Amino acid sequence: MDRVKFNDALEMSRLVYGMWRLGDDADTSVDHIRNKISACLDQGITTMDQADIYGGYEAEEILGSALTPELRNQIEIVTKCDIVAPVGRYSNARVKYYDTSRAHILSSVDHSLRLMKIDHIDLLLIHRPDPLMDACETGAALDEVVASGKVRAVGVSNFRPWDWELLQASMKTPLVTNQIEISLLHHAPFANGDIAFHQKNGQPPMAWSPLGGGSLFEPKNAALRTALKTIGDDHGVDEAAVAVAWLLAHPARILPVLGTNNLDRIARIGDAAKIQIDRETWFDLYTHALGHEVA
Repeated sequence: MDRVKFNDALEMSRLVYGMWRLGDDADTSVDHIRNKISACLDQGITTMDQADIYGGYEAEEILGSALTPELRNQIEIVTKCDIVAPVGRYSNARVKYYDTSRAHILSSVDHSLRLMKIDHIDLLLIHRPDPLMDACETGAALDEVVASGKVRAVGVSNFRPWDWELLQASMKTPLVTNQIEISLLHHAPFANGDIAFHQKNGQPPMAWSPLGGGSLFEPKNAALRTALKTIGDDHGVDEAAVAVAWLLAHPARILPVLGTNNLDRIARIGDAAKIQIDRETWFDLYTHALGHEVA
């Protein structure tokens, strides 16, 4: 499994296991969680993607219940903060909102550390752009959690280039990544400047929902799925692996985040790294995704 270096303190596996559905599984036992992590490690997938809000603010604790010191030392943990929803520990909130204040960031980091029973977070992301963000306050708070040793590196999620630049201008610590939606069904970032911005600045983006939330396999996308299956059959892998390999083929060094609770599917996440997508094949799939040939 290829690895991506973000800074001197952090490198991650090219494929990332997403834990947003961890609490939705019928089995959240310690042994089952450990089996999921082991299935990832067997493929060289060492990076686990969390967020404080996942599972109604319970997914981090579910992960923490399964971690041993030995297991913790084999993985990198990504988590996110700033979404406040009226569930779990924020059940008294009147409305769902974003909070990028210093107090909220510091509190969220401490909650995450306690719930996951860890002494540092490898990568902390601001989960959503906050219209009320005071970039100076937010940036200083992110610098603070890195300086304290509680966080190894910081980044953002769902930011546009101007959001990134506003925050980065108020920070000493470099932002290292932006986790955005990228897939064959959400390919706008390849044309709207999002990926080009980060590619220009040497920041590998992370891709959430790289399979389009499962909609890739709906009947309306039958032609695209047939194209994926044809390529997959030639390589002995399924359509999902080909769709992820399409992202891996891009020179921006995209890190797809894949989440499933099925152990057999987890064990096949690494299949995407076995396929080499050439330029014509990449554009063939892109053409199917667009619904027409490129201009």
